[in-house]
Amino acid sequence: MTVLRGSTRIISFIKIVVLARILTPEEFGLFGIASLALSFLEIVTETGINVFLIQEKEDLKKYLNTAWVVSIIRGIVISFFLIILAIPISLFFKSPESRYILIIIGIVPFLRGFINPSIVKFQKELNFRREFYFRLIIFSFDAIVTLCLAYILKSAFSLVWGLISGVVLEIIISWLYIKPKPKFYFELESIKKVVNRGKWITLSGIFNYLFQQGDDIVVGRILNTYSLGMYQIAYKLSTLPITEGGEILHKVFFPVYVKISDDKERLKKAFLKVIVFTSIIVLPLGMVIYLFPEMIVLFILGEKWIEIVPVLKILVVYAVLRSITSSASPVFLAVRKQKYITIITLVGILGLAVCIIPLVKNFGILGAGYAALISWLIVIPIIFFYLYKVFK
Repeated sequence: MTVLRGSTRIISFIKIVVLARILTPEEFGLFGIASLALSFLEIVTETGINVFLIQEKEDLKKYLNTAWVVSIIRGIVISFFLIILAIPISLFFKSPESRYILIIIGIVPFLRGFINPSIVKFQKELNFRREFYFRLIIFSFDAIVTLCLAYILKSAFSLVWGLISGVVLEIIISWLYIKPKPKFYFELESIKKVVNRGKWITLSGIFNYLFQQGDDIVVGRILNTYSLGMYQIAYKLSTLPITEGGEILHKVFFPVYVKISDDKERLKKAFLKVIVFTSIIVLPLGMVIYLFPEMIVLFILGEKWIEIVPVLKILVVYAVLRSITSSASPVFLAVRKQKYITIITLVGILGLAVCIIPLVKNFGILGAGYAALISWLIVIPIIFFYLYKVFK
């Protein structure tokens, strides 16, 4: 998993570097609007099926058909709403150009619904070697298609078509090489069980979206697509290197935590080791970005992106704190306390909502960075309170 995350982020890093020199901040902003809309609809309709399949200690086959049917229906619903809401969303962001990219990106959720849900067994069975090959091939193909199209089209549409190509390849591989294969059949009782367990995942996802993307929405609405493109690239440049170490550990240890969840002392020791190891990884990276932001921006992105330097320093502090303290989330999921994550993100949203608009109006994208940092500082005490409840 370390090699996988490292490889994909190196590819992602190269992709951003090349695209930043081909496309303008406005093009990134247009794709950012489409991504925000797609992410919101995916989260609002999230069933929590993947988390459910990992949590369940029963045979994967029991819920496989139901999972696939639910995914297909969900994908159709998301695509439908993306298409009919394309004009209202473009008007909200005062960006008529974004309506066409919103319609095209509607293809993505429709296709995702047909992916074989058996891919979740890589995590469930701790088979991270196969997960590595599977994800790396898809991610690399997506990046290659995106860069080739960007060079030809010089447009934000290249990002969308690259995304679509990756999903198509994932469907093909998941059906050719991954077993068991689902059938178009479902049981009502299975759906009820999934929905009942997944309601906290859905609610948490909505809150998490507002928590993580609220600053993007406000920047895009109050400022413009240029500022949104600038802010999103600053966010990626600051958080991608920092959060990756934590994300690796979260993905690996969630199924491990599930297996040892009945032994609270062992679970606590494992969590503390993860916290220490995460800190060792992210703190040095954070210091480098914080101390040399101008040099990093000029070298990686070029002179036209130099405006992001001030907000980059704020966001890297946010990224370090978030990476370390987010280690609690897989623990809460492992002990089936999804509602803790929901409450934590709700508190963060409230903190963000109070300060984001005045800060953005007064300080632009720098204000958005401050709002993100403040909102995370507010949730840290809540995280430790719930950890105490789990381990006591």
